[in-house]
Amino acid sequence: MLEGTATKNIMIVDDHPMIRDGLRARLESMSGVRVAAEAGNAAEALQHAVRQPIDLVLMDINLNGVSGIELTGKFQADFPGIAVLILSMHNKAEYVLQSIRAGARGYVLKDAPGSDIVRAIEAVLNGGIYYSAALMPIIAQPRIKEESLTARERQVLEQIARGASNKSIADTLDLSVRTVETHCLNIKRKLNIEGRTELIKFALENLMMGGG
Repeated sequence: MLEGTATKNIMIVDDHPMIRDGLRARLESMSGVRVAAEAGNAAEALQHAVRQPIDLVLMDINLNGVSGIELTGKFQADFPGIAVLILSMHNKAEYVLQSIRAGARGYVLKDAPGSDIVRAIEAVLNGGIYYSAALMPIIAQPRIKEESLTARERQVLEQIARGASNKSIADTLDLSVRTVETHCLNIKRKLNIEGRTELIKFALENLMMGGG
């Protein structure tokens, strides 16, 4: 369920019209969102972003010319207020990791159930992140090199990489929310990171397997 009452504007970026039609039909059943624009390539997507307010982009990777990952980085740089959710057929760790580095807030496989896409959209529009369940095996054991982090801080970072909220982390680790918040502050201080988004990106990049 989306937080707040304002309708959120979504742009679908995919070079296959049939896929855009299918996504539009799925999104029309969601309350609180509307498909404000569609684009088949990077140039069209950027034009729409300039002309009208967009809250979320559903981004395919395989676009003609500029890839969806490159375009995600462009959105991150030029339109930081627009969240990007990757919707792709690729389940390789390299694509997921590159998308994270480019600034994507989630990654959903195209063959995932429609309900998965709905949950992903809700999570990202509510300020969280979302990854298809089928991608979870890609998330490996921690390989964080920063020795300054305590064992508990590493556990918190693992949960952050999985998209857990502070409340969820507190429940999982049997801690108070205030304690989790303190751990997050300490982690950001030790790693010289500002903001939840950068913390999420760091967690995912350092918990993700290479290759595969």
